[in-house]
Amino acid sequence: MPHHPLGAIVCALLAALLFAVAAVAQQHAAAAVPEGDSLIRALLRNPRWWAGILGDAGGFAMQVVALALGAVLLVQPILVSMLVFALPLSARLNRRTVTVRTWATAIALVAALACFLIVGDPSEGNANAPLHEWIVPLAILLGLIAAAIAIGAATAAPALRAMLLGTAGGALFGLAAALTEYVTTSFEHGLGQILGSWQTWALVASSLIGFYLQQRAFQAGPLVASLPAICITEPLAAAYVGITVLDERLRTGTIGLVVIGCTVIVMCATTIQLSRAQAEA
Repeated sequence: MPHHPLGAIVCALLAALLFAVAAVAQQHAAAAVPEGDSLIRALLRNPRWWAGILGDAGGFAMQVVALALGAVLLVQPILVSMLVFALPLSARLNRRTVTVRTWATAIALVAALACFLIVGDPSEGNANAPLHEWIVPLAILLGLIAAAIAIGAATAAPALRAMLLGTAGGALFGLAAALTEYVTTSFEHGLGQILGSWQTWALVASSLIGFYLQQRAFQAGPLVASLPAICITEPLAAAYVGITVLDERLRTGTIGLVVIGCTVIVMCATTIQLSRAQAEA
């Protein structure tokens, strides 16, 4: 039987709830800013956007605690459940009802997530991986992010631009989650080590740039294009870093890996459907 830290799971669920509140508030605020207007200036004057910022801050705090207690491969998939929490919030804000099909999709996502955690039994890895182990995986990830930003900036299609900017932002959030794993383990060594490590400043940079790209994606095109990209890319990028750099593993056999592969497909498909449903609201 898997032995997941209960505290990590509870904190990850609380983070997902707070991120859901933040996403619903920020989507409505950013989507209301016309293309060509000053995005930052408009958002700074919007109280709903500031409410979303508070939700993000609380969600990030809970995510930090969860990552201090559990592996990236455990915490990040749970955060996808923010879409389930966002369903009733978005429906109430827009005075709409959630369809039976959408609730069925949400249940399928929860079931796939539970299967992933139980069968996969993610292990904790080495949060203190040396720099040379980061170089190649990080270069690949940053290269893909830069390509998404460049193509998104060059394209004239709003939906494609929103999807590519959302992909870049989500990937940076995933990288930030993996970097948080190291920073949380450094607290016991004092503030000096935290401020003196490159991971801390890379975490700050990836979080801020990812947040800006997320807001740009919300503004650039329809939410049905940007939101699925963000929700899918973040856990995939975090899992990529967790496996290639932090040496986290799924503790299961061949059959279990086949089951995990199927659950990941279901999680991706249901995430896309739920994020589209939320955006259409």
